[in-house]
Amino acid sequence: QLQLVESGGGLVQPGGSLRLSCAASGFTLDYYAIGWFRQAPGKEREGVSCISSSGGSTNYADSVKGRFTISRDNAKNTVYLQMNSLKPEDTAIYFCAASYGRPTTVQMMCITPHYSHDMDYWGEGTLVTVSS
Repeated sequence: QLQLVESGGGLVQPGGSLRLSCAASGFTLDYYAIGWFRQAPGKEREGVSCISSSGGSTNYADSVKGRFTISRDNAKNTVYLQMNSLKPEDTAIYFCAASYGRPTTVQMMCITPHYSHDMDYWGEGTLVTVSS
């Protein structure tokens, strides 16, 4: 069974930090680009960040640029999202997703509206709540 499992979500105060993990089972992530997406209550799903299959390219939504960092460790078959300086508007369910066989330029389009439909595999999500 091919699975992506997110972990690391929880409750954090504004200005705090959290690191999300996306672990793959049933397949290796070496040839997959990975994107992080989120969906807040009453809002559409949006792309947060993505990393190319090679790990050499990353992209971020303007709303998180400078605060979030995406990285991957293929030896651990895991992708991470380090979130710093968290704001209440970051509250959402965070999903990781994987795509296979796309050119690098396409892999970097995760922040484009509706790009999430191009992802091949999805995790179930982890809830991040930023509140005092």
